[in-house]
Order: sequence, then C-alpha cells, then structure tokens
Amino acid sequence: MHLKTRKYLDITEKCLALALYSFMIFRLFPRSWEYSEFYTLILVASEGLVIILLVLRRPANNISNNLYDWTIALTGTCAALMVSRGGEPLFLTGGAFLMLFGLIVHLWAKVALWRSFGLVAANREVRQGGLYRLVRHPMYAGYMMTHAGFLLIMPTLWNLGVYVVTWALLILRIFAEEKLLSQDPVYRDYAAQVRYRLLPGVF
Repeated sequence: MHLKTRKYLDITEKCLALALYSFMIFRLFPRSWEYSEFYTLILVASEGLVIILLVLRRPANNISNNLYDWTIALTGTCAALMVSRGGEPLFLTGGAFLMLFGLIVHLWAKVALWRSFGLVAANREVRQGGLYRLVRHPMYAGYMMTHAGFLLIMPTLWNLGVYVVTWALLILRIFAEEKLLSQDPVYRDYAAQVRYRLLPGVF
C-alpha cells in the first residue's frame, strides 16, 4: 500500500475513534460522584487510554483498506458504547470483580501493545510479550469480561442485546485482523506457538 494512503487511513481512524469516544463520554460520564456512578466511571476512564495510544502509536506497516474490515471495527467499537444505565443488579460483587479484572486485563494488553495499538486491522509490529504469551487477543478478552460484569450490574434487555452484537463483532474483528497479520511470517510463527485467541483451552 502506498505510504500516503496508509497515512490518510491512520488519520481517518484516529478522528473516527476520537468522535466515538467523545460520544461515549457524553452519554455515560457520571452525573455525580455517588457510589452508584462508579461503574460507569470505570468504563469511561478505561477507554480514555485508547485516545492516548492512538495519538502516540507508530505508523502502520500494513493497514487494511477493506471496507468490511473498517465496518466491523468501527461498528463493533460504536456498539459497545450504546449501553445504558438501568436494571436491578443480579450480582453486584461478582459484576464489580469482573469489571475490575477485565479492566486490568485489557489495560495490561494495551500497555503491552503501546504504540502498536489500533482499531482497524493493521500490522504495527507483532507483539508477543505480557498477556500475549497466553492468548493472541487478550485485550478483547478483557473487554468481554468488563462487559459481562457491567451486564451483571445493569441487566437490561437493551444492554444484553448491545453486548451480544458487540461480542459477535469482536469475533469477526479477530478473524479480520488475523487474516491481515498472517501475511507476516513473524505472526504466523507466533500463532503457531500461542494457539488460542481469547480463552486458553477453548478458543
């Protein structure tokens, strides 16, 4: 891909991500500092790192220009932001634990990626350290744990539907990313060593 095209795609992704996360903050930023607002604050704060990483990241060696890849990446990101307050907690303690543990997992994964982070399928250097020694997509695993915890705390049909769609799109994103990354022999060797994508022994 031409260098100028990669540069424009990188800038486009950054602008779209900033718009999406600004929308999330507008919808979910705590209305007060009461304990009941703590869980929405976790979501807002954890995603703030996304913008920092997008600004600091290195240029892509290869970024997808496939409309399908861009659609599932941006739709999946946007879908996760559509959750809302409501419902009586099913398991407050368990939900809080899952949210915090998932937060630690996906933040740890983002730090491991650091300047290789992105939303759309791209190759900004294959990372193999930290949690990436256990599964190939620990950041997505962390997201799903955080989502499950939030759902236990705010269990509405709307939130359930949002997360079912989000998780389906995450799986599609994994396959899209691996299709592009598999063009790199370094990633093929890595995938042969780390067999599972999200959960060791399962998937």
